[in-house]
Amino acid sequence: MLQWRRETDGEGRCNRAVIVSVGRFHPGVDLCRRPGAEKDAKRLHRTLSKLGFRVDVHSDLSGEDIYQLFDRGDTHTPDGEPVWLSRVFSCFNNQLMEKKAKLFLIQACRGHELDDGVEVDSVSDAHSNNFSTQLHVPVDTTVMYATTAGHGAFMHPLGSVFLQTFCSLLESEGNRELELLRLLTRLSHRVAYTFQAKGHILGGKKAMPCLVTRMTRDIFPFADPQKKDGKGAGLMATSLVDSDKGRKRSPSIS
Repeated sequence: MLQWRRETDGEGRCNRAVIVSVGRFHPGVDLCRRPGAEKDAKRLHRTLSKLGFRVDVHSDLSGEDIYQLFDRGDTHTPDGEPVWLSRVFSCFNNQLMEKKAKLFLIQACRGHELDDGVEVDSVSDAHSNNFSTQLHVPVDTTVMYATTAGHGAFMHPLGSVFLQTFCSLLESEGNRELELLRLLTRLSHRVAYTFQAKGHILGGKKAMPCLVTRMTRDIFPFADPQKKDGKGAGLMATSLVDSDKGRKRSPSIS
């Protein structure tokens, strides 16, 4: 059972989470309502708060509001305007944030294709846009999308499979102490191998998250700092593992 933790460590630092949820679009915008967005936001808030995160939730912001939020790939806001992730990422590419680990979870469609469970190559323009977005990801940042470039992301009135699975992993024992990339690999496996859409039109369709990372260190942002037996005990996203204590690797050529 997930227990409540204190927000700060012994030095007064705390991990922070900002949730931007878009569930309703302005009248006249040719985009469907996103049932389940509120469920995702509420569960993320509850789960991360119990893990000691300071959580802020912002709902149905306009594009400019989102940029202003982060000033203090792409998704859509209630006004129908795309939000350029490269611009959002640029807000974290500075001296204040460079020594902090950053994780983005993007629950949004990236195209109109649906995954039949067989790996295919997409020739849509989404690939070039996706590559451009990757170039703007700051150092020590991981971005995980709910789906691959060119494909739609599944949403349900009870919440998205991507974010609901993420919360389920954090709420179960044995996952919170994992290093971040191991945890996200487990998330990919769970979504890819346990989810399958139902219904006459979407029946049998699959989902596969996509991970982009520029992490240079191991981080354990969800580990319990009170546990002394875990490798990541006491390590927060605000404090990266010291390079001298990292894993040693032999030189190799590939």
